[in-house]
Amino acid sequence: MTIQLDVSKLNLQDALDMAVLIEKEAEDRYLLFAEQLGHRYPGDAANFFTMMARNEQRHGIEIAERRRLLFGDTPSRVTTNMIEKDIEAPDAGKAIRYMSPWHALEVAMESEIKAYEFYDSILQVVRDTSVQKLIMSLRDEESEHQILLNEQKAKYHDTLESDFDPEIDELNFHRIREC
Repeated sequence: MTIQLDVSKLNLQDALDMAVLIEKEAEDRYLLFAEQLGHRYPGDAANFFTMMARNEQRHGIEIAERRRLLFGDTPSRVTTNMIEKDIEAPDAGKAIRYMSPWHALEVAMESEIKAYEFYDSILQVVRDTSVQKLIMSLRDEESEHQILLNEQKAKYHDTLESDFDPEIDELNFHRIREC
């Protein structure tokens, strides 16, 4: 039997633990996408997903450090089974063979918006003032991530079209693993 986390009753430690798990799931999903797509050239979709994984990891480490400073090595009561899946992680089916870097950026933007909406929605039910402040800061960080992604758009060609390039991919066409 899975115990669902009641976000209305979150204390600060549990909220921090939940946020760490959310960041870890997103990091792992981006790494999976990068592996599934394979690095084909500098700046490709896999490269973008690797960069997103690093960003999620960095954010998770920051939250975990904040948690450690406040609660030391107190064991976490929140597990991955207790929280919704894909709060910030992109849908598992979003990585597609030869997706363009722009398309990858759009997938990441959807995920940042989804995380913002999650944190915003639980603000309505969280009772503890310190947890409300934390959730607001997490929500606002997701908004900042959206701004950063919008700034990244200038680096990528504006297309959702396939990124198949015969000069790069023809030799490896049959060796690419299915997503």
